[in-house]
This record gives sequence, C-alpha cells and structure tokens, in this order.
Amino acid sequence: MKKLKYDVIVIGGGPSGLMAAIAAAEKGANTMLIEKGKKLGKKLAISGGGRCNVTNRLPEDEVIKHIPGNGRFLYSAFSVFNNYDIISFFEELGVELKEEDHGRMFPVSNSAKTVVNALINKLDELKVNVKLETEVDAVHFSYEEPHHVILKDKQAFVTSSVVIAVGGKAVPHTGSTGDGYAWAKKAGHTITELYPTEVALTSNERFIQEKALQGLSLRDVSLSVLNKKSKPIITHQMDMLFTHFGVSGPAVLRCSQFVVKELMNGLDQVAMHLDAIPSTKEHVLLDETLKAMKEHPKRSIKTILKGLVPERFLDYLLQANGISPEQNGANISHEAIRSIIADMKNFTFNVQGSLPLEKAFVTGGGVSIKEIIPNTMQSKLMNGLFFCGEILDIHGYTGGYNITSALVTGRLAGSNAAD
Repeated sequence: MKKLKYDVIVIGGGPSGLMAAIAAAEKGANTMLIEKGKKLGKKLAISGGGRCNVTNRLPEDEVIKHIPGNGRFLYSAFSVFNNYDIISFFEELGVELKEEDHGRMFPVSNSAKTVVNALINKLDELKVNVKLETEVDAVHFSYEEPHHVILKDKQAFVTSSVVIAVGGKAVPHTGSTGDGYAWAKKAGHTITELYPTEVALTSNERFIQEKALQGLSLRDVSLSVLNKKSKPIITHQMDMLFTHFGVSGPAVLRCSQFVVKELMNGLDQVAMHLDAIPSTKEHVLLDETLKAMKEHPKRSIKTILKGLVPERFLDYLLQANGISPEQNGANISHEAIRSIIADMKNFTFNVQGSLPLEKAFVTGGGVSIKEIIPNTMQSKLMNGLFFCGEILDIHGYTGGYNITSALVTGRLAGSNAAD
C-alpha cells in the first residue's frame, strides 16, 4: 500500500492539537490532523460551563503561579507565545473576548462554539487535512528515516514531524483516554505517575456518612490542606460544597492535587481546615456575639448567630456542641459560645481519597518535562517528535490556565514541527 507523506502530522483534535495544526500550516507545512472522535475541540466545547474560558489576562508570573504542576517549565514557551498572544490570536480570528472575574477571558458570545468554529474555519482556510473518526493504531519512530503513523484500518502515512496532542486520562468522554503514553514510551520517554487533579475529595467522616451537610454550599470560605504537623500546605478562598461522598466545589478542586500528593506519599488521610468566615477575626466574632447576647438575653442563640454562616451549617454546629437552637442566649455559657465560634473559624475534617482520574477535570503526571526542549516542545530523545497539552506533566487550576498551557505548548509544537 502506498504511504502518503505529510510534513507534519498532529494526533489529537483538542485545544493543543488544533493550535499545533494551525501553527504548522501557517508556516507552510503540509499538515494533517487526526482525531478519533466525531468532532474537533470537544474539551473546549465544554470548558467554562460551555462558555469556553480561553485564557486568563493576569500577568505572566501570576498565570504561571496558577499552574502549580510544573508551570515554571512554561517560562521559555511564554517568551515566544503567551496568554496575551492567545487573546490577540483569537481576536484576529474574529472572536471578540471579554474579561470576567480573576482575569478569566471568555468569548463575548458566551458560547464555546464561537471559539471552536473559529479554529475549525482557520484549519479549512489553511487547507489542513482533517481526519475525524480516525484511530491511530501505532506510531513507528525512526532516528534517521521519516516517522510512520499507522491507522486502525492499516492505512499508513510518513512524516518528518509528529505532534502528539491526545491529552491525558481525565474527562475520557472527550477522547482523552491515555492513548499517547504508549507512543511516548516507545520513543523512550518517561511517564511520571498519573493522578487526578481538580477533583472532588472523599471522606468517611461521620457527618459525611450521615449526609448531615449533603448539598450545603458555603460561599467564599478559606480552605486549607494541612500536613502531618497540622501546618497549611496550601490555602484557597473560594466556594465549596458538601456532597454525599465528601467535598467538592472550586476551593476543594484547587486544593485537591495537594491532598492527592500527600496520600501518594503514604498518608492514610489528610486533614483540611475550613474557615467559614475568613473576613472576620475570631476574637471579633466572639466579642460581637457576647455583646448581642448581653443586649438581647431572651433571644434564641440561633437568632443571635443568624447570618454568620448558612442556617444548615449553624444548626449542625449547635447540635455538635450540644446546644438547642431555641435556647436563650442568657442560658448559654461563654465557653459554649467560644466553642461554636471556634468551630466556625476552625472546622477541621479528614479526607481519605478522591474520585478517580476519569472523574477529574485535569490529569496530573504525564510525559516528563525533563525530556522536552522547553522553547520548542520537541523531544530531547527523538528528532521530529513533539508533545503538547495535557499529555505533558504540566497541570494548572481551572480558570483558563490549563487551556492556556495547551494553546501555548500547541503553538510552539506545531510551529517548530513545521521547521
């Protein structure tokens, strides 16, 4: 069977693969993009709640700080193409963007389809050969000859450069099922241990098992992960949610990778510290509560404390301290009030695990960045082999940071693959 030749073959039609194919074709390379799914950009289409958080407008250092999984590796890449260049790139494609809280950039249309369609139209304009519903069976690398990409139907292609952009193992329904790790290993690459990040956490605390707080959402709380010496490893101030299996919500997702790493290091459980009222000091809350009790001795303690925390959380804390919600303030000891306020500011609970990698938003681990040239995304071990996106051992928080990493690494991989 005759083997068709391409200058660049990109495997994977997610954000990094789309950007890589566009960058390669813009350099004049005869480019093919292979995607096993029916559609391109499936992960982009569901990102940001279907609105597509394409990047973040924070300063470069801040963006990299929000990519705690080897974000510093991206400094070289950012010197070539960064988050501001992503904004310009989409605006040149005719996608108007707007800035929302914490620097998050969304299309003015509020629809991810606007972003995906703009990328697909650019591929068409550049005459990239896009093959959908096409599975790669094998990639045969060569140190001297061109590389060979073999499809499941045994059709074969030869190419000077292969860009592997197939993602990790998180959100598998978008096509990220870990296909690329075997190809990377075949080329001699190390795959660091894979683990879930941006993932909900599980707990066997009694109040979780009894579903005492299930469905309760806490707004703008301070949540910390504690080490075995009870010192904070990381703290995030965001919303969180109690579930039937543990905890979830933005603050939990951001803390999750630090919990998972502690568990990977051999701990059976990890303590988390919740401050439900981070804007007010504990002694101030206590003084204000005692003052209200003195001024209104016949009011129920629930009425006095109302509004400090959500009602269900307050009911739980009162019950945990053996106090009836209807009890008059005058009949409650200062010590009991001190204990309730302390619980609002220092609610500590243990988590024992997380949902599996397939249920996570982002994959931790992947192709070792020690084996990748940081300003080209080319393999140090195999000429003409490039990696980009989530298959690399790089991961960030939600908020446009992972897509930023994918688009930046994709741009470099495609551009340098064409060269």
